[in-house]
Amino acid sequence: MQKLEIDVISDVVCPWCYLGKRKLDAAMKQVEAFAYDVRWRPFQLDPTIPPEGIARSEYMSRKFGPEKIAAIHARLEEAGQEEGLAFAFDKITRSPNTLDAHRLIRWAQPSGKQSEIVERLFNLYFVEGQDIGDRDVLIDIAKQAGLDVELITKLFVESVDIVPVQEEMSTAARMGISGVPFFIFGGKYAVSGAQPVDALVGVIWKAGSELE
Repeated sequence: MQKLEIDVISDVVCPWCYLGKRKLDAAMKQVEAFAYDVRWRPFQLDPTIPPEGIARSEYMSRKFGPEKIAAIHARLEEAGQEEGLAFAFDKITRSPNTLDAHRLIRWAQPSGKQSEIVERLFNLYFVEGQDIGDRDVLIDIAKQAGLDVELITKLFVESVDIVPVQEEMSTAARMGISGVPFFIFGGKYAVSGAQPVDALVGVIWKAGSELE
């Protein structure tokens, strides 16, 4: 079976990225003609957030204004229901810096566990309200996914992989990517935003038909 490569540029604190992942999952299930290699690429909506994070209520008020937050959440909750996602924004108390989460996603690639870990990160943040900037939370995710916890713990302390992760984000910026999710199918066809499943299915067929 031919394998279609799909690169997904996203941030794990982006609710539209979570919706986009669910739509992509549904699209891939509809097209069984191909095998898929989904690679998750890093993007930070706000790299200026300190490593320890910031109170979410303060951050959201500062970013959007307190009068707009309820409407934003209501729109997302409605969109989430359509995809079977129960966003629980009221449970979120911290807006984390996601650099360490992206490092964990990077380390999961050789084992084929990236999508599993990305889904868990999204769920922990948007449904359970956990702080996914907390390394103990991230190490627990790694443990549940069957990764080498001792190695992951060691890598978090070291900083050798930070530059490659930041370089990936810089590459996305040079490509003109300023919003996520952003999907690249077969290295050729780009789709921006949490598009409808039918639209993703169409791009999958187009990119897949050109596989050699």
